[in-house]
Formats: sequence, C-alpha cells, structure tokens
Amino acid sequence: MYFPSFFPYSYTNIIHFSIKMSVSISSNLIGIHDIIIIVTGGTRGIGLGIVRVLARAGAKLMITGRKPARLEAVSEELTSQGVAHATMAADVGESGTAAAVSSATLEAFGKIDGLVANAQSFRPVTPLADITEADFDLVLETGPKGTLFLMQAVLPAMREQGRGRIVTFGSSMGNTGAPGYGPYSAAKEAVRSLTRTAAREWGQDGITVNCVCPASVAHRMPVNDENSERARAFAEMYKDHPLGRDGDPEVDIAPVVAFLLSDASQYMTGQTFMVDGGGIMRA
Repeated sequence: MYFPSFFPYSYTNIIHFSIKMSVSISSNLIGIHDIIIIVTGGTRGIGLGIVRVLARAGAKLMITGRKPARLEAVSEELTSQGVAHATMAADVGESGTAAAVSSATLEAFGKIDGLVANAQSFRPVTPLADITEADFDLVLETGPKGTLFLMQAVLPAMREQGRGRIVTFGSSMGNTGAPGYGPYSAAKEAVRSLTRTAAREWGQDGITVNCVCPASVAHRMPVNDENSERARAFAEMYKDHPLGRDGDPEVDIAPVVAFLLSDASQYMTGQTFMVDGGGIMRA
C-alpha cells in the first residue's frame, strides 16, 4: 500500500503534486466506504477507471452514460463484484438531465455525498478559423453548462446534510492554449472558473469543490498503427514529458479523484490538480 504524499505550491491556483497509491485502495484510508457518489460518463476511459476504483473502495454509485449497452456492461461487472449501484442513460448536454440524475440518485440511495462531473463531448482537432457554431455549442453544453447544472442539482441534498464533495474536470490544454483545441480549452477553463466560484459560495455548507486536469487521452483515441499520423502526434506530445507516457485512467487518475471525494481532502477546495505526469511544466 502506498500512501499519498502532497506538496502543494501555486502561483495560479494550480497544485502540482506527486501521488503514489495502489489501485487496491483501502476504504479505511480514504473514508469513502458506503458513501453515495454520482459519476457521469462512467462507462469508459477516465470515468470507468473512477467507477472501478470507487467500487473497490466500497462506495455506492450512480453511473450515467449515453450508451445503454456500455451501461449494461458496467452494471454486469459491478453486480458480479457485489457493488451497490444504479445506472442511468443520460446526456449531460440535454436540458433536464441534471435534475433527473439527482432525483434518481436520491430515490435509489436516499442521499448524495459526492459528484464526479466527468462527462464531456469532444470535437476533432480543428483550427480556430474553421470552428463552427455547432462545434462551440457542443462543448459548452456538455462542459461548463452540464457541469454547472449538475452541481446545482446536487446542492440541496449536500447542503441539507452539511457535507458534499464535488470533483470537476478541466484540461491542461486550457492552460497551454493547445493549437486545434480552442472550444474544448475554453470550455474546460470555464469549468475551472465555475469550480472556484462554487468553492467560495458553498464552503460554509461543508461542500468542497475541486478540479482535476488529467492527461489520459489514448483510451479515447487509440493509436493502432505506430506509423500513423496519430502515433507521430503522440510521440511528439510525450517527447519532453517528464514521465514520458500517457496517464492510465484507473492507476493514475482515479486515485486522485477518490482522495478528493474523501474526508482526507476536507480542507482543500477551489483547487486545480494537474494529474498529467508533469506535462504542464513543458508549457
């Protein structure tokens, strides 16, 4: 078992830290056994990694996703492990989704302890000059708007119980201004801003709100041919990267999210955690 070690420093409200934690997380260590957590976009990639780690830690989960077949596969996996959970087919970019997810969670479990606002739609790399209104609307609807409405939807339950943990998702691309990612970067920076505002407004209610900026992209856009343009782009991306590799959703990203959902993080709020293997230092 590895215990997390945190060394915060910041000039721009960004925390850089090193963390080592076994994927077989002890629920006693992080204190999330039996708490109720919503995970949006929990059927693949980072979201699925988070679901698996939280399940092993003993959390009870409401998992959302757009694809019923993927939700069924995740549900079968968790059922085989005896994990208390519910699933809901939902698109966070659609009106009314946030309220429906909150209501379904309360109906299934009676309370809401944590929200992992992970879901976010994404457009292919596009130069700013070629971005359409539809491109921009998609990332805004599923990014800052979807995140805000989810936070609003869980607020009454968290406020009533005097405790809540909210984890949002930004991106290092928002910090670096990566070419071709204009709308996505803007949407993720908007999420970070909402995170800070929510942290200031809801702190007195016992609710912490923090943002994770992960570097874990290969799970969404696999590199199948080492001679392909994508393979060359990945090689260039990680050429000067301190750890020299992409992040693993389950091993590298999810344990940090689990920490932020736990009582161990109760005195941390409004912060951005760069879980990117040190990649931000190249900016």
